[in-house]
Amino acid sequence: MWQRNYRTHLTGLACAVAFAAVLMLGSSPAYGQTRPAPPDDKPSKSDKDDLGSDIGSHEREMRAKLALREEKKLYDENLARARETAEIASQLLESYHTKKSFSLEDRKKLERIEKLTRRIRNEAGGTETDVDIEASPVIETAMKSVADNAEELRKEVEKTPRHVISTTVIDQANKLIGLIQHVRDLNR
Repeated sequence: MWQRNYRTHLTGLACAVAFAAVLMLGSSPAYGQTRPAPPDDKPSKSDKDDLGSDIGSHEREMRAKLALREEKKLYDENLARARETAEIASQLLESYHTKKSFSLEDRKKLERIEKLTRRIRNEAGGTETDVDIEASPVIETAMKSVADNAEELRKEVEKTPRHVISTTVIDQANKLIGLIQHVRDLNR
């Protein structure tokens, strides 16, 4: 009797194994197929900008305002340098007309003009270059040229927008620096 039960159980077990094998073989192609990726609920970074998201926009706006203020400040400082250069140059011309010589204070003013002019040139994007100038061997006319060039430089800086690199400003500054060095050489 146990043999009969054994055969019945063996047959049932064989059927169960066969059924499981068929089930596994039939489901493997279905499992092998890829499922499409679920839609992403979070918008991408470029979508955020397009949608006008407020996340971080205040920070970006404040940084942009700060950068604009800094740019404006640098531009205003450059304008102030140009105005100071023109003012000091006209003072030097008047001082030379009255004294017909340079005092120690006048030499310091001449150095100050050169320093300011170099800063203006550097802020405009220029570098140190040798400029051929037609300078007078007479100090009085050379000083007049310095004052005129300083005034021209001031006008050029004032009419040049903040975001522009002006070759005219750079050339004018180089010319003025050359004239100042010429006047200094004549005065020695």
